[in-house]
Amino acid sequence: MTPDEILKEMYERTMEGNAPRVLELTNMGLEAGLTPDSILFDALIPSLEEVGARFERGDYFVPEMLIAGRAMSGALDVLRPLLADTGAETVGTFLMGTVKGDVHDIGKNLVNIMLEGAGFQVIDLGVQTPPEKFIDAIKEHQPDVVGMSAFLTTTMPMFKVNIHEITKAGMRDDVIIMVGGAPVTQEYADVVGADGYAADASTAVRKAKELIAIKRAK
Repeated sequence: MTPDEILKEMYERTMEGNAPRVLELTNMGLEAGLTPDSILFDALIPSLEEVGARFERGDYFVPEMLIAGRAMSGALDVLRPLLADTGAETVGTFLMGTVKGDVHDIGKNLVNIMLEGAGFQVIDLGVQTPPEKFIDAIKEHQPDVVGMSAFLTTTMPMFKVNIHEITKAGMRDDVIIMVGGAPVTQEYADVVGADGYAADASTAVRKAKELIAIKRAK
């Protein structure tokens, strides 16, 4: 196979969620002289962007997004150390966690996969993340964006608590804060003082990029 054929098939197999073949093609591509950047930006990211577009049109659903994301995730495990060695620029750093009291992580994990696929460095704090853990991680990693996820209406008030604590710690102006989760709405995000809200993983990536671009342009 030529390098172009490898990239084309990788694009198609990622969209199908064929993880073993995507991993095989990744290794084949590297052996054929393709750079990690080329594999990422010419095949994997465009494929996941198309998956996101199909999801938004209603042609794909969450299961299809998850399997495509997992297929890409396997390739990223191979590419990540190589990209680090080449000093490839990341889009930005995204700190992510499900709020205290909430153990749901499927949505959060899907967003993480999509973010990584789009070139973000993702730091995942897991579930049940208390305000102090967010604050410590902001100090340590200095992220561009802090993402908070809540699946339950009972845990949604933690957004406001977290944002209040981050403000009290003097770090509110340093980070973009995004919130999301099944019961969350744009109106609720506005009320708690978040900078951004996304209803799904694909929108979360686009919104994060937009907010970073606006902040950096200031």
